[in-house]
Amino acid sequence: MKLDMNLQQYIDYKVSAVFPIKKKYGYRVFLIYMDGSQTVQQKSGFVSKKEADTARDKTIGELFSGTYIVYSNVTVKEYMEFWLEEDIGKRTDSSDTYETFSLNVHNHIIPELGFKKMVDLNRGDIQKYYNKKAEYSISVTRLSKTILNIAMRFAVDKKVISENPAVGVGLPKKAKQADVTEFHTRNIDTQKTLTMDQILILLEASKDTPIHMQVCFNVLMGLRRCEINGVKYSDVDYINRTLKIQRQLGKKKGAKKEDYAPKTLTKQEIGLKTKSSYRELPIPDYVFEAILEQRKLYEKQRNRRKETFQDLDYICCSSYGRPRSKCYYWPYYKKLLKENGLPDIRWHDLRSTFCTLLLKNDFNPKAVSKLMGHAKEIITMDVYGDNQNIIADCVEEMQSFVDDVIPDKNKQDNKGQQENVTPVIDIDEYISA
Repeated sequence: MKLDMNLQQYIDYKVSAVFPIKKKYGYRVFLIYMDGSQTVQQKSGFVSKKEADTARDKTIGELFSGTYIVYSNVTVKEYMEFWLEEDIGKRTDSSDTYETFSLNVHNHIIPELGFKKMVDLNRGDIQKYYNKKAEYSISVTRLSKTILNIAMRFAVDKKVISENPAVGVGLPKKAKQADVTEFHTRNIDTQKTLTMDQILILLEASKDTPIHMQVCFNVLMGLRRCEINGVKYSDVDYINRTLKIQRQLGKKKGAKKEDYAPKTLTKQEIGLKTKSSYRELPIPDYVFEAILEQRKLYEKQRNRRKETFQDLDYICCSSYGRPRSKCYYWPYYKKLLKENGLPDIRWHDLRSTFCTLLLKNDFNPKAVSKLMGHAKEIITMDVYGDNQNIIADCVEEMQSFVDDVIPDKNKQDNKGQQENVTPVIDIDEYISA
């Protein structure tokens, strides 16, 4: 469905008096636009003139306050399909987010709520949906919650509804959600993060594998896996020792295999997850030295393979300069964990380890959010900081780790660096109960 977004741009209005319509009563609303044109909307079906007058007074109040709904007959199905294209489809180049959202919308939300009109959708409807879906799948329910909150905020902005019915609707206890906010949260398993000693073992062992740089970028800088694959040498400021995160590799929305060279469909340069994902990070000394060594290898391979080398500037690439796939690290990583007696944790848990160590060492939650590329400060705290006992290492070990990971946080000669690592005395006040 294609909603006419111009309908909400009216500059003036008129409301007719109540009059008989097919043995009942109603009135008309005239929306007037900048070019002098107008749209007429009829409100009818009222049994008595008094009932119609009451509705008319309410409409006038909404027009005056700017809360009048111009799309009163749109169903949830029509709106959700419109939202996928007009909001998510235009906001992201990546097919991953779009396809994940689309599958949830078409397979779950629309079959359950699609028949309802948007103006009639209420908190009770959404709560019943969460309760029912929680019996089917916790992950599906959590994703639906994220989708509905985003979609309903967009609907309010576009005057499809007057208020967001998803606000304040929590997931059922089965989903282990204690909060009633509109933010997506999750807890970290205490067994799924590494200790200081384990981090050092992983770093040392990975030196003999093709994924050493990927491990460094993950556990020492908190980069997402697709961000890691998109990092280039040109993103490095060798003087100030900072790294700009400004792209990721993945599949473009709507891309087809036949449109690209073999084995490159999922290795296209696309935009990052959110605006907050575009960031500039201080490079730890350990990582900076690793980048320099990797650059030497890059130049050596480029000179050796002048005819076949693809000089694309990626730091994490094959010996022929080709970009890595998003799951390239997997067999090497799993082998590293097994051979070195490390916990069998997910790749993403290395990013969690990095974030958690900073938070547990009293680094400003807002600064950590910037480092992680999170859209909201509360997301970092909810996702990584709600368990007081995640990391059991002593303060000395953690301070040593942080000093290595983040350049001196007290230096006054690096303004950008200082902003990212401002310490605070106590973070408990930021953590929701």
